[in-house]
Amino acid sequence: MLDPVVAAIKDMFAFFGRSIAKLFAWLIWPFVWVSGWYSKRGWILRGVVGALFLGWLISYGYFFWQTQRWSGFDPDYVAAYDFGGNQTEPGEPISSTVGSDSVCGRSSIIKVSRDLIDYNVNRNVWIPSMLMTKLGFFGMDWKRTPYFDNKEAFQRGINEGLRRASRQFVDTLGRVRGTSRIDPDLQTAREKLNYPEDAWYISWKGPQVTTPTRYREAMDSLDAFNVSLSKCEAQFDVRADNLQKFLDEIASAIGSTSDILRGRMEESNAGWFDPRADDRFWFAYGQLYAYYGMLAAARSDFKSVSQERNLTRIWDRALEQLQAALGIQPVIISNGGEASWIMPSHLATMGFYLLRVRANLTEMRDVLRN
Repeated sequence: MLDPVVAAIKDMFAFFGRSIAKLFAWLIWPFVWVSGWYSKRGWILRGVVGALFLGWLISYGYFFWQTQRWSGFDPDYVAAYDFGGNQTEPGEPISSTVGSDSVCGRSSIIKVSRDLIDYNVNRNVWIPSMLMTKLGFFGMDWKRTPYFDNKEAFQRGINEGLRRASRQFVDTLGRVRGTSRIDPDLQTAREKLNYPEDAWYISWKGPQVTTPTRYREAMDSLDAFNVSLSKCEAQFDVRADNLQKFLDEIASAIGSTSDILRGRMEESNAGWFDPRADDRFWFAYGQLYAYYGMLAAARSDFKSVSQERNLTRIWDRALEQLQAALGIQPVIISNGGEASWIMPSHLATMGFYLLRVRANLTEMRDVLRN
C-alpha cells in the first residue's frame, strides 16, 4: 500500500539529483572547455595564457582579502579622543610664546574628518576605485553578492558624511558670519572630497588621478587648515546659528538615508536572500560611523554654545543612540517582513535608530533656534 508513496519519493529525489548534476555540469562546462583548449595549444601560448590567468587569480585573491579585512574598524573610536580635556575652542588663543607669535586652539571636527579620510584611504584600501570592483564577479556587479560589497558601501557611507560636512566647513564654520573670504584650504578639501568615488588610473578618456590620491590631498588640506588655526591665522566661527546649520546638514543626510532604507524594504522582503539589503545597511552604518565622531567633536568645538543653551543632555542622548546603532553588526543582513520572526528586518532596525538620532538633532536645532 505504501509502494506508490515510496516510489514517488524515490522519483522526487532522483529528479533533484539529476537537476543538481545538470547544474553542476553547466557551472563547470566553461572550465572544462578552457582546459581542453589550453592543453592543445603550444607552450608559448600556454605560458602567456597561464601568466594572465595567474595574474587574474592573484588580483581577485587580493580583492577578496581587502574586502574582508577592515583594518582599524572600531565602533567606539571616539573614546580614543580626549574631547573632554579640550578646554579651548577653535581659533581661541591659548598662550603666547616669547615674541609675538600666538597659539590658538584647533578644531576637533576638522581633526575627526581628517582621520576618517585617513581610515578610508590609508589604513584601508579604497574599494570603490579598485579595478576588480569595476570588473565584478564574472561580469556580475558586486552589489548582487552577499559579502564583497559591504566594505565598499561602508566606505561610501563615511565619505558621504565627509562630503556633507565639508559644505558647512566652507560656507559657515570657516567664515565669520558668512561675509569673510572662503578659506582656501577648506575649499580645496571640499573640491577633493567631491571627486568621483570610483576613479582608477585609466578611464575611457585616458589616464586620470585616482580617487585615493584626491582624498589624501583633501586630508592634507584639512591638516593645513588646523595648522593655520593653531597659528591664529584662520577663522572658525563657533556661533549657535552655525551649529544649527551643521546639525541641519546631518539631519538632512540621515533623513535621506532613512528613505533609502524604507525604499528597499518596500521593494523586497526576501529576508536573508536579498542581495541588495547589505549594501543599503552598510552605507547607512558608514554614515552613522562618521557622524558619531563628528557630533562628539562638535560638542568639543561648540562647548560654550552647548553650555549656554543647555544642550548637554540632548547631545548625550544623540551620542548614545549613535553608539547603539553602531552596535548592530549582523553577519548576514536580513530584509524580511517587519513582523517576521524567522528572518528579521535589519533595515527596519537601522532605520529606527536613524530616526531616533534625527529626532535628537531636530530637538537640538529647535533649542538653538529659540
